[in-house]
Amino acid sequence: MFGLEKPAGQQKPGRSGGFPNMASVGGFNVLSSSIPATKVELSVSCRNLLDRDTFSKSDPICVLYTQAIGNKEWREFGRTEVIDNTLNPDFVRKFIMDYFFEERENLRFDFYDVDSKSPNLSKHDFLGQMFCTLGEIVGSQGSRLEKSIVGIPGKKCGTVIVTAEELGCCRDSVLMQFCANKLDKKDFFGKSDPFLVFHRSNEDGSFTICHKTEVVKNTLNPVWQAFKISVRALCNGDYDRTIKVEVYDWDRDGSHDFIGEFTTSYRELSRGQSQFNVYEVINPKKKGKKKKYVNSGTVTLLSFLIETEVSFLDYIKGGTQINFTVAIDFTASNGNPSQPTSLHYMNPYQLNAYGMALKAVGEIIQDYDSDKMFPALGFGARLPPDGRVSHEFALNGNPQNPYCHGIDGVMEAYYRSLKSVQLYGPTNFAPVINHVARYAASVKDGSQYFVLLIITDGVISDMAQTKESIVNASKLPMSIIIVGVGPAEFDAMEELDGDVVRISSRGKFAERDIVQFVPFRDYIDRSGNHVLSMARLAKDVLAEIPEQFLSYMRVRGIKPSPAPPPYTPPIHVLQTQI
Repeated sequence: MFGLEKPAGQQKPGRSGGFPNMASVGGFNVLSSSIPATKVELSVSCRNLLDRDTFSKSDPICVLYTQAIGNKEWREFGRTEVIDNTLNPDFVRKFIMDYFFEERENLRFDFYDVDSKSPNLSKHDFLGQMFCTLGEIVGSQGSRLEKSIVGIPGKKCGTVIVTAEELGCCRDSVLMQFCANKLDKKDFFGKSDPFLVFHRSNEDGSFTICHKTEVVKNTLNPVWQAFKISVRALCNGDYDRTIKVEVYDWDRDGSHDFIGEFTTSYRELSRGQSQFNVYEVINPKKKGKKKKYVNSGTVTLLSFLIETEVSFLDYIKGGTQINFTVAIDFTASNGNPSQPTSLHYMNPYQLNAYGMALKAVGEIIQDYDSDKMFPALGFGARLPPDGRVSHEFALNGNPQNPYCHGIDGVMEAYYRSLKSVQLYGPTNFAPVINHVARYAASVKDGSQYFVLLIITDGVISDMAQTKESIVNASKLPMSIIIVGVGPAEFDAMEELDGDVVRISSRGKFAERDIVQFVPFRDYIDRSGNHVLSMARLAKDVLAEIPEQFLSYMRVRGIKPSPAPPPYTPPIHVLQTQI
C-alpha cells in the first residue's frame, strides 16, 4: 500500500475494476476499485531555458500539475529541487505516478526561476510550461518525450525532455563510498573541487541522472561521504545495466569543468572493495588529442553494503500502533456557531467543514489504532464556569481523560463543546503540539507513532513558539497534519509545512519534515459529491505519513518487530454419540 517513494499523487476515484466478471464480496469500494497497471517514474530535463537573472543564469525548478477528473482544475502534484545557475537542468528529484492505460492523465509542467526561499510560486519568475498526457510520454519512442516550452509570447522558452520508466519493485538500497586519486587539476589557483554524478542507462541507451555527491574542496585525492541510494534508482533492478559516473570540478558560476568519466554496473559494484572496483577516469577529448594520455585519475569503491528497505506496512504488521489526536480551533474568527456563515455552524442536515475534515482523515487513521480511543482537544476558547481562556482543553470536558471512543465519539464531543464554550482567541498551536509531544517522548522504541490533526481557520498568533514546538517534535515519533478551513490566506501554514524550506527555530532546523498542510477549499466538490472530495483530502494529507514514519524509524535505527504468526483457531473434536 505504501512504498518508500514520496506520494504517487492523487489516485483518482471512480475507476472501473481491471478484472471483468469477478465476483465482489461486500460493499464496492469506489476508491480502490482498480489496481494501478503500474507505477512510472518521470525524469525531467530542460535545454536552453530563458535566462531571467541579470548577473548569472536562471535557478530553475519544475512544478508538475495533474488535472482533477471532475472539475478539470489543475492541482500541484510535486516539485523538483532547485538547480542553481543553469539553463540546462537535469533534475534529480523524480515524479512517481500511477499509470493507467485506459485513462487520460493530463499533465502540466511549469518552470520557474527561483529568486528567494518563498514556497509561493508567484514570488518567482515564470519560465514557461509544457502540457502533455502521461500516455503521450509513455507512448513516445523510448518513452522519451521532447517538447517545446511555451507560455511567454514572443519568446523561445527552450525545450523539455520527459522520460518515463516503469518501476521494478525493488526494495533493496545500497550504501556506497568512493574516493579518487590523482585527478586532473582544473583550477588556476588551487587544486580541483571534485564531485561525482551518477547516471543509470535507459532502455534506449540514453542516461538519466540518479545521484550527485557533495563537493570536496581543493583536493585531487578526495574521499566522498558514503551515500545511500535505492537499487531501483541506480539501475531499476537490472544488475547488468550500465551505470555511468562522471567526475567534475565544481565552479561557483555553475559551469563545472568535466574531468572525466567511467562506466560500471550494479553487478560489478556489488563485488565490493577489490581490484575490480578501481576505475580509470577517462576524458575522451584528451584521449583523442594526446598520444601519451593515460587517464585523468582513478576512482575507487571503498565500501558497498546492501540493505533491504522495510515498508510502512512491515511496522504495522509487527504491531506498531498509530495514535491519533485531534485539535480543533475554537477562536472567534470562525464566526458564531449559530449563524449559517460560521465555519462551526451546526447544520442539522450536513457536516460543517470541521466535521468533514475530521471524519475524512479520522476514518482512515482509526484502522491503525487498536483501541479506537482518541484524545480530542480544543484551543482558543473561554471555558465555563469562569471564562478562562484555554489553548488545550478536552472536548469531552474531562481533562484527566480526554479520550473519545471512535471518530463518532470525537464528533459528539466536538458538537457538545460548541454549545458550552465561548469562541475567543488568540490562535495558538504550540500548546496542543506540546501536549502530543509529551506522550510521544515517553515511547520512543517504535511501538507507537503519534499523528496530530489540527483543523484551523488559519491566522496563527504564536508562530515563533509553534516553530520551536515543531522543531522539538521532529525528533519524536510524531507527525502533524494541518487542515485549513475557510477563505483565509494560509501563507504561514505553507511555511510550517516545510516541503520547500525546512522549518527552523533559533538556528536549529527540524530533524525531519513532520508537517503536512492542505487547504480544505481545494477539496470542496461543487457538485456536492462530498464522498469523493473527502476521500481525496484524506489521501493527500495522509500521503506523507508513511515516509515521515519511516524517516523516524530509520534515523533511530528501529527495525520492525516480526509479524505475529497467523491466528489458527483451535480444532474442536466433535464427539459423536452412538
